[in-house]
Amino acid sequence: MIPLALQEVAAAVGGELVGDARTEIRTVSTDSRTVADGALFVALPGERADGHDHVAAAVTAGAAAVLVSRPMDAGVPEVRVADTWLAVRALAADVRRRVDPATVAVTGSVGKTTVKDLTAAALGSQRRTVAARGSFNNELGVPLTLLELTADTQALVTEIGARHVGDIATLAPVAAPDVAVVTAVAGVHLEIFGSIERVAVAKRELVESLGPSGVAVLNVADPRVAAMATAAPAVISVALDDPRADVHARDVVLDRHARASATAVTPWGRVPLTLPIAGRHHVGNALLALAVAGHLEVDLHAAAAALAGAPVSRWRGEVVEAGDVVVVNDAYNANPTSVGAALDTLVAVERTGRTHAVLGVMAEIGDDHHREHVAVGARCAELGVDELVVVGDLAVGMAEGARAAGLAHVVEVPDADTALEHLLASVAPGDVVLVKASRVGGLERVADGLVEARGERDTAGTPRDARNSEAPLP
Repeated sequence: MIPLALQEVAAAVGGELVGDARTEIRTVSTDSRTVADGALFVALPGERADGHDHVAAAVTAGAAAVLVSRPMDAGVPEVRVADTWLAVRALAADVRRRVDPATVAVTGSVGKTTVKDLTAAALGSQRRTVAARGSFNNELGVPLTLLELTADTQALVTEIGARHVGDIATLAPVAAPDVAVVTAVAGVHLEIFGSIERVAVAKRELVESLGPSGVAVLNVADPRVAAMATAAPAVISVALDDPRADVHARDVVLDRHARASATAVTPWGRVPLTLPIAGRHHVGNALLALAVAGHLEVDLHAAAAALAGAPVSRWRGEVVEAGDVVVVNDAYNANPTSVGAALDTLVAVERTGRTHAVLGVMAEIGDDHHREHVAVGARCAELGVDELVVVGDLAVGMAEGARAAGLAHVVEVPDADTALEHLLASVAPGDVVLVKASRVGGLERVADGLVEARGERDTAGTPRDARNSEAPLP
């Protein structure tokens, strides 16, 4: 964070300053357990806890000042406001204006964290870049990402999610993006949104937030995303397989672990592209990142080289050789679109043995919940998956669909631990295992347990304990 005098903080948030106006703030924390010397502790009220109850602990830990909505008399200077949630957003927006980096915001029903990671890598090849950590994309994550900006930051890549119409409209002005990236619109959180059309309305809010000089980078292979072009001052169209798009791919090939190479065709030239994550669909994600890089005048060859070694958030298309078994760990989340892509990846991995799809519930997909699960099971049969392991009662439709479509080997288990026990007893050398579910399923434990039990090796065959500790995971 850029250092600020407390009087500057108070001015940014419109608060009442009590105490030394010259107090220097060097970082911001909303968790008393992570407070460092020189921190501003922001007391946020929540459903299960109120940060005001932890002000004393924050001061003991070294907080230089506190941002509160009621007098605390904590022994350090205070900035008092009516609403600390609004105040932390206002402070973040002020820091973003002061630093003024080229700012990219990414949203979409699927792929937004991967695109955020890839975009950060591409820009980071030539720009000092700050990016959201993990899926830091909500009403707290977005401001905290902006508050990590330093005086020498040249590019910012943030991710903005939504659970309701209006969420992005609230958060986007805080980030004030120069570039808005929309990955896809899919049937996620439908139990909240009500329809996929409402999801599209929510994602469109990011494009609508752009100023007159802003640019929308849109995955026009998705018709609902393509329709957002009417709300954008300018558009860079991206599509994996459509040569009419400004940015598209040619000559896509997969290696034995289903990791893609391609030629990216862009308005700034052509560049070879190789990705470290499994799945042909990730070429589309990489093209979105390259489109941003090209627009922001980053050398495409430098950007593409960075993508080849890009660190991506965990449990998103990770490919690990667990002894003589390949594990595709895509367990971060699941919806019909992402599960379909993951199944395509599973059957694309070279193997001498069988394919196992370990699938759990796709949560919050609305009234068509059962039908969508049945369709996934049928897709497993259509693709020739050798064994489907269905985890949990909420995913039972997958088993029904698979059996109805003729898949002979369908196993139903109640939980992740039982799924792991089954795999440890049934997986054989040469097999490939996909693990995929919504976060509530906790199926990353299945992938991690299988890897631990069989002995992890990276995709070059090097034992994990022999790797340089700084080398990226596969």
